[in-house]
Amino acid sequence: MKKFLNEFKEFAMKGNVVDMAIGVIIGAAFGKIVTSLVNDIIMPGLGVLTGGINFSDYKFVIKDAVSNGTEVITPEVAITWGSFVQTIFDFVIIAFCIFVAIKAMNRFKRKEEETPAAPAAPAGPTQEELLAEIRDLLKKEVDKK
Repeated sequence: MKKFLNEFKEFAMKGNVVDMAIGVIIGAAFGKIVTSLVNDIIMPGLGVLTGGINFSDYKFVIKDAVSNGTEVITPEVAITWGSFVQTIFDFVIIAFCIFVAIKAMNRFKRKEEETPAAPAAPAGPTQEELLAEIRDLLKKEVDKK
């Protein structure tokens, strides 16, 4: 059991798993933001343009609810296609937002790659040049004597 726990700990602490977990958390939060954008900003405007239509309310009733006064005995059975349309609309907007974000990140990455690297430091003298310089200095010393 201890070996299993150690293997699991090693797996969980790998960078890829932690990065993936962070991505899932950020993705969930991003999904909530986009859902709010669709429900609270885009759909009301679309509703005004389409004459007050709220897609979430559209459904095809297969079987009506059975009720006894205010008590519902059997709930209605319906295909809520308006909710499905709303979900598709959410997906398209989320996919578009992710596309724009990735496109922007790629543009920034491309700019980083295009910026020229700092010029390399000038190369020092080669070994042959140093030896020739030493030879010339020694030759001058010998000639002085």
